[in-house]
Amino acid sequence: MGPWYERDMTLTTRRIGTTTVSAIGLGGMPMSIEGRPERASSLRAIHEALDQGLTLIDTADAYNRDAGETGHNEELVAEGLRTWGGDASAVLVATKGGLIRPGDGSWLRNGRPEYLKRAAKESARRLGVEAIGLYQFHRADPYVAFADSVGALVELLDEGVIRMAGISNVDPIMIDVAQDVLGGRLASVQNQFSPFHTASVREVERCVELGIAFLAYRPLGGIGMAGRLGERFGVFAQVAARHEVSPQQVALAWALRHSEAVIPIPGASRPETIRDSAHALQVSLTEEDLALLNGAVWLEA
Repeated sequence: MGPWYERDMTLTTRRIGTTTVSAIGLGGMPMSIEGRPERASSLRAIHEALDQGLTLIDTADAYNRDAGETGHNEELVAEGLRTWGGDASAVLVATKGGLIRPGDGSWLRNGRPEYLKRAAKESARRLGVEAIGLYQFHRADPYVAFADSVGALVELLDEGVIRMAGISNVDPIMIDVAQDVLGGRLASVQNQFSPFHTASVREVERCVELGIAFLAYRPLGGIGMAGRLGERFGVFAQVAARHEVSPQQVALAWALRHSEAVIPIPGASRPETIRDSAHALQVSLTEEDLALLNGAVWLEA
């Protein structure tokens, strides 16, 4: 491990490339897909995240519900940043391309280089930026060579459309391919990782070896799962009671302690949920806590 990460685990920041961000980010998907709240409510949620000091917001052009509203969440995030009363210049907005939602509930893949280059430029327009802070290839297309899709990110970097490149929903081999195609410029990997889903531990380890960030989506298990932490993993409720915090905060603190590469990005659409997640940055787990939590998680895995 090198100096790319913060060695003091009490610190509340992490690094993505050369950019410092809060160690917990905000996932914007729930604000734009099925079951989404009213726009005004989502804007309040984004403002709450910023008020809590979160400086990483993850979105995607495919976070929409209906046909004809591609980029719904990107536009929402842009509006939230624009209407917030503070200085949002330090906020890193990470978006993704490579998936399409036609409005019937499905998710379609498109990893063609020409499509990704066009999609990135449209994302930049919606976000209102000259260059996207972090652009991630959302998911591999089985009909397009992965290296060819990543090659589009190379062109976007070289043209200045994006500042950093990442990949999502990948395995260690794909990480190595992307790092090679990008000439060592891969900044991040985004995979699912939580006490409920530990299959990405190999990808976390590879990120540590390469010195790149690992963005953990669904760090609380996904929709409907957060409330079951104490039910399925009783020790999370026990540790939470000991620290007088929520089991969800303990789960986020556990992810942060798992590796200095990990940046949890819990999806949320309510200010109170975002507040709870942000406060996980102040949860200091003891070695005894970690032994109990790890015993439960890895035994279950």
